[in-house]
Amino acid sequence: MTGEGRRKTRSFWKELPILLGIALLLALVIKTFFVQAFSIPSDSMQNTLQAGDRVLVDKLTPWFGSEPQRGEVVVFHDPGGWLPGKAEEPNAVQKVLSFVGLMPSADEKDLIKRVIAIGGDTVECSGSGPVKVNGKALDEPYIYPGNTPCGDKPFGPVKVPSGKIWVMGDHRQDSSDSRYHQNLPGGGTVDEDQVIGRAFVVAWPVGRWATLPASP
Repeated sequence: MTGEGRRKTRSFWKELPILLGIALLLALVIKTFFVQAFSIPSDSMQNTLQAGDRVLVDKLTPWFGSEPQRGEVVVFHDPGGWLPGKAEEPNAVQKVLSFVGLMPSADEKDLIKRVIAIGGDTVECSGSGPVKVNGKALDEPYIYPGNTPCGDKPFGPVKVPSGKIWVMGDHRQDSSDSRYHQNLPGGGTVDEDQVIGRAFVVAWPVGRWATLPASP
């Protein structure tokens, strides 16, 4: 090897840590401000989402004042008391990758549901449904086949406070959502400040790739 070749090889190995550092910094910035991966932990959003799916969450638009809208699928922090027990302890590799946003975190207590009503709305569901928002029946084609809009938990009418949202899973009979937490502070609603962002695409597995538009 010529002297010039040896110098190029040494230069590459000297620059490699810097390149890796830049890549990790960019990944961290993207996770913090733009997009984050989230792993679907349960069947509560079937058939729209399956347990084990990976979705990408848009974290950018809330920075510009965008608020959750009816029909959107959103990821949010546990408002308190929605998730029982302690999350599974992640290994060291997962901690590093989840820290920079390259894989979903296993130790964050987050949930994913569909926004049914927003601040100022009155939402209710009696008998077998339909769900009504401000007296208007919702068309919900995303509800899991065989479920009724109320599932096994009729509710309301509930007036959603300003700055809050009412959320429900698409698998109404297998979703511990706003209906089941009306005895907690907030009456089952979720503060908009707890919303991480809108899930906009199923990214994994490849065979299930799909966008997640808001349903009217």
